[in-house]
Amino acid sequence: QVLRKSLLRGVMLSTGSFLAYGAHKLVSGFAEVHASFKVDEVIEQADYLYGSGETEKLHQLLVQHKNSDDAELLWRLARALRDLAQLSSTSAEEKRQLAYEALEYAKKALEKNETNFAAHKWYAICLSDVGDFEGIKTKIGNAIVIKEHFQRAVELNPKDATTIHLLGIWCYTFAEMPWYQRKIAATLFATPPTSTFQEALRYFHMAEEADPNFYSKNLLFLGKTYLKLNNKKMALLWLSKAKEYPAHTEEDKQVR
Repeated sequence: QVLRKSLLRGVMLSTGSFLAYGAHKLVSGFAEVHASFKVDEVIEQADYLYGSGETEKLHQLLVQHKNSDDAELLWRLARALRDLAQLSSTSAEEKRQLAYEALEYAKKALEKNETNFAAHKWYAICLSDVGDFEGIKTKIGNAIVIKEHFQRAVELNPKDATTIHLLGIWCYTFAEMPWYQRKIAATLFATPPTSTFQEALRYFHMAEEADPNFYSKNLLFLGKTYLKLNNKKMALLWLSKAKEYPAHTEEDKQVR
């Protein structure tokens, strides 16, 4: 009878423990689902604000989640900080501070999820921005890393035309590099980054194939690159398309 009572008590305790465990799992599950919904809601709001050009409101929303472990939130915060730095009302000192802060969150996004293409893309962009404050040696030294992250972003998402365009800009920049900068690069690095206008052209066309007419600046650089290659007929074709592109943004107006 004592054994029976002990076994019965053990079963009751086990059942109680099981129920408690089950309740804990249920609560944990709800918490995870709730957290997931919350992240999705923030991302939806962030993308709406970004599309509306509400840079400051976007930053105010995302900075509340700066301690998040979600790469999707972190790279968006990096982008928002960078956009703040681009505003004409931002002082030179603030631009510098925002550039470094943006890089910090882009790096954190990459650490949280190495397979997130946008984390690679914005890390590369932010790293390039920081180079503007650190001199030509750092800028050229970072260039190879920047290209690697752009290439990784394209591997992860071959349809992202903007990243492909940025690879084209990278190639165009180094193809156009003045002789004195090439000399400095050769002095500082055993194998300095180099490229050609043909390589740049390939990426600009790839971007156009991924998303036709997606960006006025891609049309402009197709024209500029063809000019560098002395193909005036093709240059005229793409420059005409850039000129006719609807000017929705300030950048579109500058391109025109």
